[in-house]
Amino acid sequence: MVRIGEGLASANISSAAFWRDARLARLIAALNGGGEETRVVGGAVRDALLGKPVADVDLATTATPDETIRRAKAAGFRTAPTGVDHGTVTVIVEGKPFEVTTLREDIETDGRHAKVRFGRDFEADARRRDFTVNALSADAAGRVYDYAGGLADIAARKIRFIGDARQRAREDYLRIVRFFRFHAWHGEGPLDREGLDAAIAERGGLAGLARERIRAEMLKTMTAPGIAFVAREMSDAGILGLISGGVAYPERLRAFIDIERAREIAPDPLARLGALLVVVEEDAARLAANWRLSNAEAVRLRQGAAALVERHGQEAPPPPGRLRETLMIHGRRAALDAVMLAQAEAGVAPDDIGWTAAWRFLSDTPEPRLPFSGADLMARGVPAGRGMGETLKRLQALWIRAGFPSDPQTLSRLLEQARE
Repeated sequence: MVRIGEGLASANISSAAFWRDARLARLIAALNGGGEETRVVGGAVRDALLGKPVADVDLATTATPDETIRRAKAAGFRTAPTGVDHGTVTVIVEGKPFEVTTLREDIETDGRHAKVRFGRDFEADARRRDFTVNALSADAAGRVYDYAGGLADIAARKIRFIGDARQRAREDYLRIVRFFRFHAWHGEGPLDREGLDAAIAERGGLAGLARERIRAEMLKTMTAPGIAFVAREMSDAGILGLISGGVAYPERLRAFIDIERAREIAPDPLARLGALLVVVEEDAARLAANWRLSNAEAVRLRQGAAALVERHGQEAPPPPGRLRETLMIHGRRAALDAVMLAQAEAGVAPDDIGWTAAWRFLSDTPEPRLPFSGADLMARGVPAGRGMGETLKRLQALWIRAGFPSDPQTLSRLLEQARE
């Protein structure tokens, strides 16, 4: 971890792993000089100070977008005007993209979008950002500049709005959700009181946001170390119910996460989302519509809820025969989701032997495949069409009830029963 000092520009991140990337040094050198300055800003500085891996490196510069493009091309780099109207240019250096944004000042905000003008003041640019820990910048030597108290908040693991919390929230209501996300990832202890009060007071503005933006923020939040605590806080604050349109179950999520950890399962954002917000298929459908989930995401949640229906209220795991039935009808992923959710609802220990055995059975057992086809029924006089589908359903039910037999005599008998 990079050591955090006291006061303005007293920390230095030049020892961070990402700082040793020669491509970053080449880009900063190309953009600096001639009265212009470029710094690394935001998440890269924050994560370096927290000792966390840095994935994306964003830069802020005094140069206008046109000047940024001119200097980048002169250095042999490719550019893409990804957000040039708001001052952002993507510069690709030997295959690695860097977002470079001209310093800005907000002229007007409406809770969703902001009108900006370009500036040359790093402090003014920092103070228009959302949280103190995201307002840090580092110059070409790695010296960190702190205009909003971000270094102290990083040391305290505190997520705090810059300036007036309610005003920051009103500028972009998505910051309310981001307040909880950043605490889940980087905070410790209780939420900042002023920030929580602002989130509650301004939560009505969330209704005007694009649903896709909320979906993206929530999925990013679901795998955070502090999601169980934050989910409870969001529920108590009335925010989860407001943005999801349903009921939240933070205690079920907490139990689900404990089971994940006991079985050393990697955090799965969609499974955790289901644990938090989905009990029946109607919940999955409502969430898919409210958050514009992808088809694959919606199907995953719906299938898990369908497989869970018979498990509600069960304190003991199902026997192998019922597990095989769930495996066949709903598929492995939904069956595994359902058995973990059922265990979480039952409130038994995460490492309970019986529930663990059921989970392993579902993980290891091949999915049963109906050993019949429409051709088998047609050979016995069943006509194609709707009647064929209904007969196949009866045949599947008979096969499951018989215990998934494979001997020819029993299969022939079941075919006759289904046809009749």
